[in-house]
Amino acid sequence: MEKDVDVQEQTAADEAGAPLVSAELKAIVEALVFASPDPLTPKALFKLLESEPKEDVVAAIEALKRDYDRPGGLQLVEVAGGYQIVTRQDLHEWVRRLFHERTTTKLTVQALETLAVIAYKQPITALEIGEVRGVNTSGVLNTLLERHLIKIVGRKQVVGRPFMYATTKEFLIRFGLNELTDLPKVEDMAEALGIETPVLVEQTPPEEALPLAEPEDTVH
Repeated sequence: MEKDVDVQEQTAADEAGAPLVSAELKAIVEALVFASPDPLTPKALFKLLESEPKEDVVAAIEALKRDYDRPGGLQLVEVAGGYQIVTRQDLHEWVRRLFHERTTTKLTVQALETLAVIAYKQPITALEIGEVRGVNTSGVLNTLLERHLIKIVGRKQVVGRPFMYATTKEFLIRFGLNELTDLPKVEDMAEALGIETPVLVEQTPPEEALPLAEPEDTVH
């Protein structure tokens, strides 16, 4: 691909100590990220642009980041291991007016509470969630499953072998998180949702809480 770098781009790159980037390649990366319905990962970009050196693709991404750091209505964000071009958070209320967002599309407080418990204590069973929240959560869990915000990740190795739940990639996308370590502090989440802090403390699940391994077939 021809290195059609304009004078302004070259000057900016020189000042930032960044490598020169093809204006055409940067435009292609921007178009791909914008058109993708899901966060576009570097791996996907490398595959789509396999004729381009990986270092050039990385440089194009970094150049886009610098572009979107400037004031404007859009921003380039890293979410769920990939990149998305989205509206700035402080402008969301204006965007909602455009789409006349229905209240039915919003999660209820009960659903948010349940989702918070799962996020911080996953994997976790419905009974354990109910013990934390003090209410039956079966209906809420069905809603979260339908919204693809949680998934079943196995069964707990106890009597009855109940399902265990964990959050999904859609959860990361919906809440603008790149990975689970980006979750807000437990105290902040608990205060916002009115949940006692101790029950949300993230813990390493005990061995008996892990999914059962499938037994190997025995040849007789």
